[in-house]
Amino acid sequence: MRSDEIKQGDSRAAHRSLLRATGVREDDWGKPFIAICNSHVDIIPGHVHLQEVGNYVKECVRAAGGVPFLFNTIGVDDGIAMGHNGMKYSLPSRELIADCVETMIQAHMFDGMICIPNCDKIVPGMFMGAMRVNVPTVFVSGGPMEAGKTASGKTVDLIDAFVGGVQKARGEITAEELEEIEKIACPTCGSCSGMFTANSMNCLAEALGMSLPGNGTILATSADRKILYENASKRIVEMAREFGRVGEGHGLLPREIATATAFDNAMILDMAMGGSTNTVLHILAIAHEAGVPFTLDRIDELSKKTPNICKVSPSSSYHIEDVARAGGIHAILGEIARGKPGLLDLSCSTVTGKTLGENIAEFDVRSTSSSQAAELLTRVRAGGERTSQAWTVASVGAAGSQSAGLAVLESEGESETPDDGGPIPLDNGDGGSNGSDGFDPLDVIRTVDNAYSQTGGLTMLKGNLAPKGAVVKTAGVDPKMLVHTGPAVIFESEIDAYNGIVFGKVKAGDVIVIRYEGPRGGPGMQEMLAPTTAVKGVGLGDKCALITDGRFSGGTAGASIGHVSPEAAVGGPIGLIQDGDVVEIDIPNGKLAVRLTDAELAARREAWKPRPPVFKTGWLARYQAMATSADTGAILSWEQHH
Repeated sequence: MRSDEIKQGDSRAAHRSLLRATGVREDDWGKPFIAICNSHVDIIPGHVHLQEVGNYVKECVRAAGGVPFLFNTIGVDDGIAMGHNGMKYSLPSRELIADCVETMIQAHMFDGMICIPNCDKIVPGMFMGAMRVNVPTVFVSGGPMEAGKTASGKTVDLIDAFVGGVQKARGEITAEELEEIEKIACPTCGSCSGMFTANSMNCLAEALGMSLPGNGTILATSADRKILYENASKRIVEMAREFGRVGEGHGLLPREIATATAFDNAMILDMAMGGSTNTVLHILAIAHEAGVPFTLDRIDELSKKTPNICKVSPSSSYHIEDVARAGGIHAILGEIARGKPGLLDLSCSTVTGKTLGENIAEFDVRSTSSSQAAELLTRVRAGGERTSQAWTVASVGAAGSQSAGLAVLESEGESETPDDGGPIPLDNGDGGSNGSDGFDPLDVIRTVDNAYSQTGGLTMLKGNLAPKGAVVKTAGVDPKMLVHTGPAVIFESEIDAYNGIVFGKVKAGDVIVIRYEGPRGGPGMQEMLAPTTAVKGVGLGDKCALITDGRFSGGTAGASIGHVSPEAAVGGPIGLIQDGDVVEIDIPNGKLAVRLTDAELAARREAWKPRPPVFKTGWLARYQAMATSADTGAILSWEQHH
């Protein structure tokens, strides 16, 4: 075993002495040492319950025959960091988390790792670290938050609170109305309840093959997540033992799972479910760490072939709990496999020990070959009470028994590929397709022939304004804004844009340009959630476009185009345009351009001067000097510094 490096032989007596002081027992020396890479942080709702989760996973790993060692990474709450300089630290924290994982695994020679992330940058940061160290790894997140509910039964989430703040500032709602939204928008622990960045990434982990079915959709408050943690713990011990038998560089390792076609599968899911634009940034970075060539052009190819069959908040009124009730991620994958044969690579390996095709056959509730565990994935019930504790809602499995839950590793699927029959409408015991609440799973997760669009929920744009590319969440764009031409209104920072929008500097038809917010210009490539919610709050959400070299929250909707590359700070065209320049947006044809000739742009570039660094000391000074462009994932590069 890999851990023999620190526990075997006379020369390791001192090492063993230190390990005994941590509680290692006499019968532990022959067992795999399993790192539990947790991310408990009290200030993040998605992580506030993870101390309890981490301790439970420790118990489960021990029960499965491993020796558990728990450590925590840092975490930034993007919502709390939003709208002030704290957001500059959010994306860079991804790199720190990756470094933390690499450091802990390599310094202590662990045989395997369970990663327990949940929120925005923690998930990709742990993924990047896992690809670097390449030891057996299973991801099992903290789970999504329940949606909030008003007294009238309307569901709300964090975006409603952001929009409410704008509406109150404009005198459109009262202080009492804003307070009501504030108190119900985030009712429980868990990652925020829409298809925002955190939930998008936790769902993509299933398609990439690095987590068990149910990882992205079983609520944080559901007792069924305990069964997911138990099964993940059993699986990582099995994988670590196999790794120890066959030797380092062999076995079911992250780089053997996260192949080029596995990254294709992840992005196909992202397109099908209309995930956050941040997933593009993170998948590019993770692929880089895995040594897999993966580009915006490849993502664009996949988008053109992938139908958008699921829309979740902020693109609809549905939330992650609705996706779970409708069948979860494997139901989405099953619909794509049936409706677009050959698009997904069903032969890809996964941490279940089975292929993606076998997992879909077993866990797609709409397939005739699915197991009982697949049906139980849909039995989601929100508790409806404020709590920061995990597992407060009892399982609603068969006969009301928690033990009837997600035995995801015990049932045996026989089919390599999903059933090719049509979808099976289901009554999930809490409404269902014919339930009293009118819930229709075939509207939450549609069939391919009833897709919202026959192309993906994300689109890559290029043109003389974005020669290296830009990204838009098409699933959230009003149809009449898919093609738009308008005058540029330039803002040099996020806060300037927010104030300008709220106080009337923008009118219908304008194209809002926010620049010097890229990886190096910000630095840190802040999310522009404050300006986009301001646009929505002032009633211009379907009347204006917004482009930026920064990025967007997963909660952003509207004609919001981000990741414009090259960024303004390195002389990209977005830094050369002026107020009143006419910007042309053609999302169906992948175009983002400004009506300027090459000669006009060249003359402006000649006159352009780079800005001095925003930071001269500290972590952000290093990030500012070393960050690459958004089209390569905004990763750190030593070559970039030189």
